[in-house]
Amino acid sequence: MEDDSPTPERPRRRKRHFLLRLDSWIDSTVWNAGFRLGEIWEEITIFFRRFHVRGWRKAVFELAGEGMNLGTAGFVLLLALALPAFEETKGNWRAQSDFAVTFLDRYGNEIGHRGIIHEDSVPIDELPDHLIKAVLATEDRRFFSHFGIDFLGLARALNENARAGGVVQGGSTLTQQLAKNLFLTNERTLERKIKEAFLSLWLEANLSKKEILRLYLDRAYMGGGTFGAAAAAQFYFGKNITDVNLAESAMLAGLFKAPARYAPHVNLPAARGRANEVLTNLVQGGLMTEGQVIAARRNPATVIDRKDKTAPDFFLDWAFDEVQRIAKPFAQHSLVVRTTIDMGLQAAAEEAVESGLRQYGDSYRVKQGALVMVENGGAVRAMVGGRDYGESQFNRATRALRQPGSSFKAYTYAAAMEAGMTPETTIVDGPISWGGWSPQNYGRSYAGRVTLMTAMAKSINTVPVRLAKDKLGTKRIAALAKEMGVETPLRTDKTMPLGTTEVTVLDQATAYAVFPAGGKKARRHGISQIINYDGDILYDFARDEPPARQILSDQATSSMNRIFVTIPVSGTARRGALDRGIVSGGKTGTTQAYRDAWYVGFTGNYTTAVWFGNDDYTSTNNMTGGSLPAMTFKRLMDYAHQGIELRPIPGIENPLPDGKQATEVAQTNPDESALPALVRPRSLSTDVTKLLKDVARQFEEAKPLKPDGRVAALDDALDLPRANRTE
Repeated sequence: MEDDSPTPERPRRRKRHFLLRLDSWIDSTVWNAGFRLGEIWEEITIFFRRFHVRGWRKAVFELAGEGMNLGTAGFVLLLALALPAFEETKGNWRAQSDFAVTFLDRYGNEIGHRGIIHEDSVPIDELPDHLIKAVLATEDRRFFSHFGIDFLGLARALNENARAGGVVQGGSTLTQQLAKNLFLTNERTLERKIKEAFLSLWLEANLSKKEILRLYLDRAYMGGGTFGAAAAAQFYFGKNITDVNLAESAMLAGLFKAPARYAPHVNLPAARGRANEVLTNLVQGGLMTEGQVIAARRNPATVIDRKDKTAPDFFLDWAFDEVQRIAKPFAQHSLVVRTTIDMGLQAAAEEAVESGLRQYGDSYRVKQGALVMVENGGAVRAMVGGRDYGESQFNRATRALRQPGSSFKAYTYAAAMEAGMTPETTIVDGPISWGGWSPQNYGRSYAGRVTLMTAMAKSINTVPVRLAKDKLGTKRIAALAKEMGVETPLRTDKTMPLGTTEVTVLDQATAYAVFPAGGKKARRHGISQIINYDGDILYDFARDEPPARQILSDQATSSMNRIFVTIPVSGTARRGALDRGIVSGGKTGTTQAYRDAWYVGFTGNYTTAVWFGNDDYTSTNNMTGGSLPAMTFKRLMDYAHQGIELRPIPGIENPLPDGKQATEVAQTNPDESALPALVRPRSLSTDVTKLLKDVARQFEEAKPLKPDGRVAALDDALDLPRANRTE
């Protein structure tokens, strides 16, 4: 009798058969798929053989293919570079600020306006036809036919510039200029030009031609502190933009290229010559005939006399940003703002920078400079953001990020003093390596063991690096710099002690002002009061801002000041030493390849930061911080200290000339400079000035009287009978 029960071998046999079938199916499927793909590939190959070329045609196709590959890669690269600029388009960029601000100087004199124009923007269709034609004939004749970038116009400009041997004609379209005005700065860099090109395409895709033209006419700088053609017509001619004639339209159209150079209130002959070129452009462009423009040639535009009206435009731009930050929660945005600027010091600062560039710019191969002056107490008294606001509205004092070089060493040494060191503390000046980086001194030599005072006065590089590596750490130095007033984010890599991280001129002036303030925060500000048109004080710096807090200890402040005052005497800033024995301190700075040169110095009265360099970061001709920057500092500070009461620098011996307060007008040594010294006009004696300041201070500190109390006090003073008293 057989046993029908399953054996253990049968399930294993079934499983083995299933796996064999699965393996066979996978093999056949993969083989069939591969075979089919081979057939498909052969069919594709046979199909494309009909396009096979040989000889010179093959070379053309190969070059075209490589060109497409490189073009695609380049386009992706350009787009990646332009992505940061596109972030600007996410906001409400069409809307202008609703602030309308009238600015006053520290003494209450009107110095300029910023914000909206109270009249509505004039639609394009209501503007004079000859104004539109004049602008297009001069700025962009193919405006209505290109898509934001005019390659034909660019080729024509390149040809004209090549024939002239210099830049005589620009290739940027009106749309590209608008993109720069709306989103970018005037920095002359390749990155900015790439962003400008992409943003012009974006504007053409999102706006009509009329909208682009209207925005261009409303936002462009037109000289004299005015923005937009409507504001310029009111400023120069005293009339509405709709009422300007052909001669006036030609003069306005000529301002877009160089508003400072052709501003008619500054140089009327140049403005009329430029207007005549615009009229010629109208004829050459076929927009008008010679007969239509001859009357405008014979009767050029006349302007309102505004020769005495100058505005500190760089300062006003920065102050306007400050007003918008402070007054944002206020219900009223039509404001009168008293600023801290001193127009006498401002004019002297502008003259000091300009005269330095005019006299030494060619020899040093430097084209730009910036300066910020802060009075002890934090008030910004002068600001120079560049050589010519009309050519470039980019504020190099507040927005340009430049390497400070050795002037950054002040924060390293201040941190060392806070850690308990003194100017007499010794440290080795010798070879040092930090993570594969081996910094060297300027003269590529070493002095051995030196004091911190000597190391900073001679600007030795190895010492601050050794302090940061062995004693302090870069994060501690960066934190102290931030506490002192450096607002720009700082990199904390190992090269930071030598000033490789970027800062602004305003950062340096703010932070260095801590030293003459006795180690207290400088409380840097440009706005004293904000008032509405009803006379209500909406903001008062003295009332609404917290008091200065201590940043550096007395010991650290005294130690740093003792070091600083030796630098103009026996260190790298001897050209910055002030006349009449006025004690000053400071630190020079020179960056790699001589791209930037700094001098940041102070007295007991003022702190001034000076920078010189080039916008395109090209090297200067061996310019150091102890040369042109120090000389510019001296020229301004000698002027600023004429006829004022000198304040001592805290923590040093004999802080004032001859150990007493000297108040007589300084006499400049004529051998120090080929330029004549600036002389500060004096209308009041020092004693009278001091008396008036004391009276003003007493009024400010006096408590206001209640109306009833004031009337009662007056009645009592007059001893009036009860029946005659005011009820």
